[in-house]
Amino acid sequence: MPRSPETPWWRDAVIYQVYPRSWADADGDGIGDLPGITARLGHLAELGVDAVWLSPFYTSPQNDAGYDVADYRDVDPLFGTLDDFDTLVATAHGLGLKVVVDVVPNHSSSEHAWFKAALDAPAGSPERARYVFRDGQGPGGDEPPNNWQSTFGGPAWTRVTEPDGTKGQWYLHLFDSTQPDFDWTNPEVRSELEDVLRFWLDRGADGFRIDVAHGLVKADGLPDANPEYDLAKDPTNSQPMWDQEGVHEIYRSWRRIADSYATPGDPDSERLLCAEAWVVPAENLVKYVRPDELHQSFNFEYLMTPWIAGEQRTAIEQALEHAEAVGAPQTWVLSNHDVVRHASRLGYPQTPGARRVPGVGPEHEQPDAELGLRRARAATTVMLSLPGSAYVYQGEELGLPDVTDLPHEHRQDPTWHRSGPADVGRDGCRVPMAWESDAPAYGFNDTGRSWLPQPESYGRLAVDAQRGVEGSTLELYRTLLRLRRERGLGTGTLTWLDLGEDVVAFSVTATDGTVTTVVANLGRAPVDLPDGELLVASEPLPRGRLGVDEAAWLAP
Repeated sequence: MPRSPETPWWRDAVIYQVYPRSWADADGDGIGDLPGITARLGHLAELGVDAVWLSPFYTSPQNDAGYDVADYRDVDPLFGTLDDFDTLVATAHGLGLKVVVDVVPNHSSSEHAWFKAALDAPAGSPERARYVFRDGQGPGGDEPPNNWQSTFGGPAWTRVTEPDGTKGQWYLHLFDSTQPDFDWTNPEVRSELEDVLRFWLDRGADGFRIDVAHGLVKADGLPDANPEYDLAKDPTNSQPMWDQEGVHEIYRSWRRIADSYATPGDPDSERLLCAEAWVVPAENLVKYVRPDELHQSFNFEYLMTPWIAGEQRTAIEQALEHAEAVGAPQTWVLSNHDVVRHASRLGYPQTPGARRVPGVGPEHEQPDAELGLRRARAATTVMLSLPGSAYVYQGEELGLPDVTDLPHEHRQDPTWHRSGPADVGRDGCRVPMAWESDAPAYGFNDTGRSWLPQPESYGRLAVDAQRGVEGSTLELYRTLLRLRRERGLGTGTLTWLDLGEDVVAFSVTATDGTVTTVVANLGRAPVDLPDGELLVASEPLPRGRLGVDEAAWLAP
């Protein structure tokens, strides 16, 4: 059933993430760009998604692939121009696609004009007050202000050399040393980022994905962090740099800005705000999506949940309950540019307990590619049936695996350079897209250049090798997305069914009464499907039974 005219588009939207460096390269330099994205938008319209989210394309030295922003109001020449952005938006809108822009408010690049001015200014100056500068501890201030560690490895503090050549203050960077954290207690910072939102909204953006949304505000006094912190059991906000209460007033202000761009009475004109917030427990995460704050927040706990029936049921049930408590839709995701793709992640033995799988290198145990893809297709069949919104990462509709044997000399992720063997980083999930099986760089461009090398397996998985092929992963995604819309699953109500301990089963009832039964077999033996008309299955079902690591939708 079509979306009700009264339903805001974002409540059940499927949003496709494009990683600009790796989507399509129009000028042949080996790095994707905005004209390349525009040229391939037809694929997304054909796939059946509602919107495209663009990872950063701003002016940047690219120390963290654009998440180190030097100018928030311009396009890096690597990706094109502001005119190219305007053309992209116009083309997307013409195809019925919304455009969501990444915004990076926690930190800037060290090449940002503000940070350069801070380095040239003395301690205590207004220029330094825009960032988190502090005096060091110990004799001569030689020790960092506290014990905080960078997410990318190593200390979260770097000491500067003052203009007169003496050792000076330290600045905070929760990520790379080229990404200094803003000080959000400074009204100038708040005003600047609000103006950045307006700049892109004025150019036609339909919303924002907010990078590190839980990190903007730090605990008063910057106390030491608990070195024994355990992500699996401790609340995120027990760490002084994450999920502090002050972030919520920032997002109330941002919501007022977003709402001011909507046309009253037209839910399709509403502008989206989605948080990247790695926050537990779920009771804390849903605070970000209260009615006067953000519209969505990625459900990373679901992403990290193992392919074990009981844990899948618990993760889904609790996520829906918490979102319902604040009147928000749940936002489901299985892959993105920061995690091992689920076609590879699920190719490992599944153990109890939600966890984030670190990057995989050639020296590590390799995933079972066939098993991983089989489970990934089943997991996606479940995810796209769930009430709420969903995000799809570029290439997952092709079943692209992580490139787990990427030679280390090609790695560019700062996580690898700061952590070394402890974490090979995220490059494996960022390898450029495969469009044409027999073309240079598999159709990424016409020159064959590629900023990260593509494996031979990508040729077999290219778009042209799967389009129109019955049973291909691409056609499975197209079918799932079409049926999801036709049957109103995104705005439906979920009811659990008991088909056995190792089976995830539920029905989704749409607002018009249409019922869809969803069954996933996570056990070790085939199971009988309930009565009904088979609508779609993650694998062929020649005997009418659901095999191991398979999922299906039925019309009862």
